[in-house]
Amino acid sequence: MQQADPGLGAVLRRRLKEARRIAIVGVGDELLPFDRLGMVASQEIEKLHLPDVRVFFAGTVPENLTGPIRRFRPDHTLFLDAADMGADPGTIAVIDSHNIQAGLFSTHALPLSVVMEFLAQESGAGVTLLGIQPDRSEPDKGLSGSGEALFHRNLEILLAVLRYR
Repeated sequence: MQQADPGLGAVLRRRLKEARRIAIVGVGDELLPFDRLGMVASQEIEKLHLPDVRVFFAGTVPENLTGPIRRFRPDHTLFLDAADMGADPGTIAVIDSHNIQAGLFSTHALPLSVVMEFLAQESGAGVTLLGIQPDRSEPDKGLSGSGEALFHRNLEILLAVLRYR
């Protein structure tokens, strides 16, 4: 059984250390099993109703939500999106900005890096992309049992950081 990455929590705590208000942006195409993982993770975060955390469901057009995100005035914005990182299916990891173009699926109208850079410049807030590794062996079926289990273990790390920051 694959283990969740314990370093994920440390990285997220460090990035969100000063953040009081956090915007979560779920990205992906809900009709494509390999691309919906960012939306699924965002739905799980929304269920918690955390104070000062607002979830935005961007789908395939995150650029359409830059206005509402800026009006929320977050201290940090976390984008969640499916990304082929060459990792085990279900892995959640921070993707550095210089790796965004190479690692993400291209189901978005504008490159996600452009949207992220715009928000960072306009708001002065931190921006982080969390990539979620889909199971590319069966793209029409979503995550398999072990991939689904790893996804939920990693998602619990993210949820714990958001709850107890």
